[in-house]
Amino acid sequence: MQDATTFQPADPTGRLRLLESRYGLIRDRMLLVNQNFLSGHRSLLSEIKVIDTEIKELKKDLFEIKEILSHVIRELKDCARKENLKILEKYINIWNPLNFVTEKEVTALIKSHKK
Repeated sequence: MQDATTFQPADPTGRLRLLESRYGLIRDRMLLVNQNFLSGHRSLLSEIKVIDTEIKELKKDLFEIKEILSHVIRELKDCARKENLKILEKYINIWNPLNFVTEKEVTALIKSHKK
């Protein structure tokens, strides 16, 4: 038994029909390959658009983060340093403002000593 692809008819009309059927099969396969290629190409384009949109959003977010960080850095430059706070703490401990008296207390003490 011979395969349909290896079968060669003797008459020219039969050969022509065989070639036409082979050509039709090849054309159908090429159409299918082209359709698959086009659908793959379309899906890749849509994925690229999505990725491009995500990249733009990420760039925007990154820019906002940089702006916020630069603002925080500027604010931190205006804050007192740890060493400065330690110095202030020493002065406050030396002065001991909790032992200060008010003006009313002083006048009361003066009045009590005059009596």
